[in-house]
Amino acid sequence: MAPIDSDDNTTAGEGEELRAGRRKAARYVVPVAVMGVAAATIGLVPALADSGDPDLPKVTAEQLIEKIAKSDVQQMSGTVRINTDLGLPDLGGLESGLMSGMSGGPGAGGDGEGSAADPSAKLTELVSGSHTLRVAADGPDRQKLSLLENAAEYSLIHNGDDVWGYDSKSNEVYHSTTSGSDGRPEKDVPEKDVPATPKDFADQALKAVDDTTSVTVGGTAQVAGRDAYRLVVEPKQDGSTVGAITVAVDAETGTPLKFTLTPASGGAAVVDVGFTEVSFAKPDASTFDFTPPEGAKVTESDESAKAPEHGRPAEGGLAEGLDGLKVVGEGWNAIATFDTGAGGGLPTASPDGDLGALGGFLGSFGDQVKGDFGSGTVFKTRLVNALITDDGKVYAGAVTKDALVKAADAAQ
Repeated sequence: MAPIDSDDNTTAGEGEELRAGRRKAARYVVPVAVMGVAAATIGLVPALADSGDPDLPKVTAEQLIEKIAKSDVQQMSGTVRINTDLGLPDLGGLESGLMSGMSGGPGAGGDGEGSAADPSAKLTELVSGSHTLRVAADGPDRQKLSLLENAAEYSLIHNGDDVWGYDSKSNEVYHSTTSGSDGRPEKDVPEKDVPATPKDFADQALKAVDDTTSVTVGGTAQVAGRDAYRLVVEPKQDGSTVGAITVAVDAETGTPLKFTLTPASGGAAVVDVGFTEVSFAKPDASTFDFTPPEGAKVTESDESAKAPEHGRPAEGGLAEGLDGLKVVGEGWNAIATFDTGAGGGLPTASPDGDLGALGGFLGSFGDQVKGDFGSGTVFKTRLVNALITDDGKVYAGAVTKDALVKAADAAQ
């Protein structure tokens, strides 16, 4: 990986150590991260109030990355605030109809026998809006995450061989077990893909650190009552919708305490995730105990696997269009592209009419574009944009509309 750009000089030997440190930093995942959750993407948080700029010893960007890499926090607990502002339009409830057609689970209007407590569906809520989480970890075998809702709570608990999901609103329980000695989930247990803590987001950001990236130290801050350094990551390339990523790094432990992503277009953060309270003391063992409440409906993971999973297309659905997915471009300008195999651009008809209605509704929010590739529609958020061509091809990335059109033209 190429040396990062910073305000400080780095020798060749130091550069090799830093590259190893960055790779290590990208591998580290604070145990607070949830076991058994499948969902894609970027979920994020509103800016938390920082109290003052503490006077800390000077560090270079390289030293700060190395500090994150060496951090090995195994025990912690706290409260995390997450806010995501992608600037998506209000779909007027049509998105629920679409998900219902793609999923067979309850709560989406389907006839399947999935569980409302299945984490692969529940934690996808983190990709939009504002949320409060309580998190706790005691080593690799015990973690707990609770999503606090209005007069309700959803908890995901990993304790030894058991993974429990509990939705208090529906009084439903989802249960799965981990496999043998390596502690990895069974094949029917979704893997942890949903970022839930500042550390999760920081790991993803550090993976992007290469010669297309500038990394500097942006002063100090106090987050959740703890002194921290600010690590600032910015794209060097033109065409990215990412303005800057700021990670507040705990000065004592090297643990990321806050992650903020601001768009190139300016304005409020697209993603802002941070601790409002945090402790690195060992949580009480009872924190990870769970027994299904009396009268709760319990779904075992093998039973849930027989029905279409929440939020996932049934066989023959939209997921088939992801076959042949490839990435063009590099660094911050990378664009994912695939062919849906269906011409005509946006869906215009379906057996129940939901996809056709949604296609027409979405079309009213898109920008019509033309180029060497033909014509299509670009859908924009404050971070990720997507071009759907009239012949069924999709180009998506954290890049501008012009970059998408250029990529589509180059593919001809």
